[in-house]
Amino acid sequence: MRQQRRAFTSLPQTWKKTPESSPDFCLSYSAFIIKSSPSAHPPSSLNPCCCAPNLPPSLTPLSLCGLLRFLFILLASLCLLPCPTQAAWFRVGVVGPWGCDPLFAKALPSVAAQLAVNRINKDASLSYAVTFEYAVLQEPCETSRALEAFVGFHTKASGYIGPANPGYCDAASMLSKGWNKALFPWGCVGYELDDVRSHPTFARSMARPTWVLLSVMSYFRWAHIGIISSSEDIWMETATKVADALRSHGMPVRLVTFMENTPHGIRRALTKVLVILCMHSVLIGGTAQRLLLETAYDMQMIDGSLVFLPYDTLLYSLPYHNVTYPALKRNNKLLRAYDAVLTITIDSPRVSFYEAYREAMERGEVASTLKPQQVSPLFGTIYNSVIFMAHAVHRVRESREWMSGGNLAQQSRNLAFQGFSHPIKTNGSGAALLEYLILDTDGISWELKPTHRIDMEIGMVRFLGKDIHFPRGYGPKKDASCWFTPGVICSGGEDVATLTSSIGLDILTLESMGINFHQPPLFPLIRRRINQIRLVRGPNKILLTLADVTFINPSLSNKVSLLDKFSSLGMKSMSERSLASTISTQSPATYENSNVVIFEARGDWAWLKRCFCLQMKDMRHENVNPFLGFFHDCGVFAIVTEFCSRGSLEDLLLNEDVKLDWMFKSSLLLDLIKGMKYLHHRGVSHTRLKSRNCVVDGRFVLKVTDYGYNEVLEAQRFPYVEPHADELLWTAPEILRSGQAGLHGTLPGDVYSFAIIMQEVVVRGPPFCMLDLSDKEIIEKLCKPPPLCRPVVSPDYAPMECIQLMKQCWNEQPDKRPAFDEIFDQFKNINKGKKTNIIDSMLRMLEQYSSNLEELIRERTEELEIEKQKTEKLLTQMLPPSVAEALKVGGTVEPEYFDQVSLYFSDIVGFTTISANSEPIEVVDLLNDLYTLFDAIIGNHDVYKVETIGDAYMVASGVPVPNGIRHATEIANMALDILSAVGTFKMRHMPDVPVRIRIGLHTGPCVAGVVGLTMPRYCLFGDTVTTASRMESSGMPYRIHVHQSTVKVLHELNLGYKLELRGRTEVRGKGIEETYWLVGRDGFTKPLPVPPELKSGEQIVYIKTYTDMHHDHNSKKCRSHPA
Repeated sequence: MRQQRRAFTSLPQTWKKTPESSPDFCLSYSAFIIKSSPSAHPPSSLNPCCCAPNLPPSLTPLSLCGLLRFLFILLASLCLLPCPTQAAWFRVGVVGPWGCDPLFAKALPSVAAQLAVNRINKDASLSYAVTFEYAVLQEPCETSRALEAFVGFHTKASGYIGPANPGYCDAASMLSKGWNKALFPWGCVGYELDDVRSHPTFARSMARPTWVLLSVMSYFRWAHIGIISSSEDIWMETATKVADALRSHGMPVRLVTFMENTPHGIRRALTKVLVILCMHSVLIGGTAQRLLLETAYDMQMIDGSLVFLPYDTLLYSLPYHNVTYPALKRNNKLLRAYDAVLTITIDSPRVSFYEAYREAMERGEVASTLKPQQVSPLFGTIYNSVIFMAHAVHRVRESREWMSGGNLAQQSRNLAFQGFSHPIKTNGSGAALLEYLILDTDGISWELKPTHRIDMEIGMVRFLGKDIHFPRGYGPKKDASCWFTPGVICSGGEDVATLTSSIGLDILTLESMGINFHQPPLFPLIRRRINQIRLVRGPNKILLTLADVTFINPSLSNKVSLLDKFSSLGMKSMSERSLASTISTQSPATYENSNVVIFEARGDWAWLKRCFCLQMKDMRHENVNPFLGFFHDCGVFAIVTEFCSRGSLEDLLLNEDVKLDWMFKSSLLLDLIKGMKYLHHRGVSHTRLKSRNCVVDGRFVLKVTDYGYNEVLEAQRFPYVEPHADELLWTAPEILRSGQAGLHGTLPGDVYSFAIIMQEVVVRGPPFCMLDLSDKEIIEKLCKPPPLCRPVVSPDYAPMECIQLMKQCWNEQPDKRPAFDEIFDQFKNINKGKKTNIIDSMLRMLEQYSSNLEELIRERTEELEIEKQKTEKLLTQMLPPSVAEALKVGGTVEPEYFDQVSLYFSDIVGFTTISANSEPIEVVDLLNDLYTLFDAIIGNHDVYKVETIGDAYMVASGVPVPNGIRHATEIANMALDILSAVGTFKMRHMPDVPVRIRIGLHTGPCVAGVVGLTMPRYCLFGDTVTTASRMESSGMPYRIHVHQSTVKVLHELNLGYKLELRGRTEVRGKGIEETYWLVGRDGFTKPLPVPPELKSGEQIVYIKTYTDMHHDHNSKKCRSHPA
């Protein structure tokens, strides 16, 4: 507002330049008013923040100019007020193949969008001075033409719902990013679209279907899957994207088949598949799915060995309650075949899609020309997407941000609203948290029944009590659990199809043209073509894709997970780190039934020379980690090497559980020397040698990795980025002074790096760990001697010869450092003829491991026993010990009838008044202090605490373990102790206000049992519970109200209990009964609080409490089974 006032007061100074009576000023102001109107919009769509007034025609020119002067100042000040956005209308473009696919057209996109727009414009809380419009944008069925059409949608909408074809979702997202318009699709699959940095205007209006599929596969442990799609472009693209997404999560997708709608094509597809069906569902008229299922039935494949999962039902809410589908009702073969189909769809808990559509018809919001059963449920998905965008628009305007696509996508997070037939909710990252159902048939009836619920908010599949009916009574066998365990490698990846080389066709074509391909001019061309094909095909290919490898942990292939991981660790972005640091980002995978690891790099393989690729491929030595190829797919360029299960040398040194003696250390160092000796003989300078890129395999053999990447850096032509100081501690001083450390290396520089690794291994600590300097200070001292900055190693750590060799290797003058041949000879002499046999070292290490393992097992066993005792104690505090023991062994606790138990009820008199005058936290503290006191008392008696509800406290004796007729004694003694303790109890926040309680006791039969699966409770049921509650509610403060049944048992025990007759009391539900006050017991010396005196004639008391209402509800459920 301060800026607005300054702008307002500055206007008169400008105004003085033009005389008030000047007609030029009037004309210029009139022109200003005309130019202020947005030319792109009709008058009804003028900016709501700036509107031009209509002037009366009777004003003279002089008075007109004076009035215009005032109005100009007023208008300018109003225009400077904050305006939520620059447009008063918003047009939603609904993109889809509505004109070329009749089943998509059944979704009635124009009707769905019109219904949503009408409801939005009528809802003041959503419209926020914005008028919503819609435009149905036709998407051709061919992917290439669909993308071409989408380019033309630039000026036709403010934001887009779609596209439906996942084949060009990435391109559409890039276009919308350039247009700065939001893209809220419901059919896109690719995980790479969730990268906010690359796709800032993209937001999903529903859960990613592959997440749902993965949840189901993990629950049933079905890993080996196949995908069949119909021949339409949209479904072929969907199948490809789904396969890529599942492969990126480690699923071995065996086959993606694009089915021809012919019997022969269907039979060929079904001979190899497990099966996800990417095509229109037969329940809404899909012909291809009907033919496929019928053919599967004819081929006797509906035998329980296959499960078919329709994909398109994941995109909408399919009605199932009291619904029969004509496709199943009219076709017995299809009905029996559909027994092998599990239909997964969005759950609509309140109303089904058909019911919601019928309600809209009855209100006149949609025409009644079509029955709900004739409309595709995709109608609801389109409606929900429009409402979804409206909520994002509302948030942007409410926060007074610019109406951009990025802001709309950002504001799509943490939404919660009611969709067409089901609620919609998004989390903090914008992912939709919907609930799905698994629907199944039994091969006989026409109805779909829910068997499992999939909660995407917690990623859990819950059983609903109805088993899935598989053909012949059993389903597919489960796969190994390792497929669904992150970081664990499973064998048996995907079946890679044999690729046919195109060179044969080239030669045949040349020969058919009469050209001899052995002629000198043509032979080099053909040889170059053969060499190119060998890079990407055949057994020795170097370029790998998702079709070749199966990720065990999808962190590398899933860019979103990778970026989230970097963010959570506080690391910088990939563009800000050197290649050396990115190499440390790895992901395990399988390739040709072998375990590999993929290191992410930056760039593209196309810039690399073939000679370099072959040189890397030919590196073979026991102490050199073999290079297997380059991975290039999904925008990721990475390097594939062999997987070493022990991790890096740095990891091994940091693992304190591994005991390393000098022989074992010398074995590791000798392996490193052999590996570097081999590389230097091949003319390869490592450049970035450090303990982080020396890996150790399962046999404790050290291997050098990350070698030869100078060519990668040079080929990519990336600008040089200075590495972090902690990455340069192994770099030779002369290379540090060159200004481009880590880019160009030398053979002597590798020797210096080896010396620093020797220091790490010998002292088992980081480089320069004995110097009290930061990494940056160490690098500065290395660059600017004297004095020389080197690690200081005591002779206690290693033989003196080893320390002398170390000092030679880090000599300041590169030409005085020994070569690895000389290092190898010297190192062999250090052990004085003793062979550094890795087997001997391993045997000694295994002996150390054995003793260490015994100690670790003992410690872990003790810790486990302590935790077990804690768990059992907690369990026995929640449930009776006998019940807890039965549940621990996996048994069931059957409801049990008890002939006679005694019950205790109490509550606080005036608790409502105390709560009204206290803060909520004070009320919690009051109840916690009081119940802690009660819990300490009941520990001295043979009783069981049943529950607490608010201020009500319920205790039982004689259940779950019968104790004869002592139950009345235990309850009576406990009640006297509690009443005595309450007499001295003080509230922390109201110490002067006494806490007065009423207590009621009753004895009789009841039924007890465990209720529920989540947080199971041991509950009591029966008329005895109700009567005990009535005794408490009809009692008096500081008194123990006892029923005649309890008095009878106490008299039988004859233990000297002091009872006073209260008289005839009305007990609700029981009528008039004689009740008693328990006032003491022989030998009971604790003081009891003095109860208030009864008023004259006060005999019958009735007070209804929350406890009454609660136990009234329980008693109603139990009265049909009287005790």
